[in-house]
Amino acid sequence: MKKRIVVIGSSNTDMVVKSQRLPHAGETVIGGVFQIFPGGKGANQAVSAARAGGDVTFIAALGRDALGDQAAANFSREGIDISLIKRVEGAASGVALILVNEAGENIISVAPGANLCLAPTDLDSVDFTNYGFAVFQLEIPVETVARGLELARKAGCVTVLNPAPAHPLPPRMFHNIDCFTPNQHEIAMYADGTEDAGKTIETQARALLSLGCRRVIVTRGAEGVVIVDKDGAQRVAAPQVKAVDTVGAGDCFTGCFVASLSAGSATPDAARYACHGAALSVQKPGAQTSFPADDKIRAFMNR
Repeated sequence: MKKRIVVIGSSNTDMVVKSQRLPHAGETVIGGVFQIFPGGKGANQAVSAARAGGDVTFIAALGRDALGDQAAANFSREGIDISLIKRVEGAASGVALILVNEAGENIISVAPGANLCLAPTDLDSVDFTNYGFAVFQLEIPVETVARGLELARKAGCVTVLNPAPAHPLPPRMFHNIDCFTPNQHEIAMYADGTEDAGKTIETQARALLSLGCRRVIVTRGAEGVVIVDKDGAQRVAAPQVKAVDTVGAGDCFTGCFVASLSAGSATPDAARYACHGAALSVQKPGAQTSFPADDKIRAFMNR
């Protein structure tokens, strides 16, 4: 029996310009194509998990504006429970401005808007015993993430923190994290200041285990995933594909990973499933618009 998933995080509207190359500071690049996509790391992970077969509730803060209405309608179409979403008067819904080059590389600037209004007290009324998994990112206030991790852990949830966008965390937070999912760049920042800073991914991950988290899953793009826990380290390969747009690939991985865990998969199997889901996503433009359904992922795995 699948366990329910609650995702607590951000919702943005992604406004994307694709050009031949990314501009340098102070430079204007002409000739890009403009598109609008639903996004935000929390929303992305909720949609990814739902398409991968998860039973998902999403908790976020949206403005009472057209972008917020569109986001809420999109979540409902995906079959996501939005009953706990907060609507904020006087705050704009979040927006992300994204530049993408022909190689699929990107730079992103975010105006959080209502996302910053999701407060720790908003989570006090959530009954986390209704869920088996609780998923967080860092596009909402860190204090809210910390409170959510604490409440979810006490309720018996498996807690997942995707630490992006990366910024320093209070060490006490790690005690409430079951799965910490940085990418290969983010983990170096979190290991900075430890004796393992600048060493291998495995040693950096072990430094984070010493802070209290139970498992570190490091995503490495086309090079797959490194999983490190008290029993050792193992690597999971990713399928090789031609990337068109890497926006949202990490969110796709996290959503697929948790959905697979919620269906009873072991961690390495869930990571392999998620690698295939992310590999499919980078072959299409956009974040949520590129996320594959469970049947597509399984067909890809069986090729």
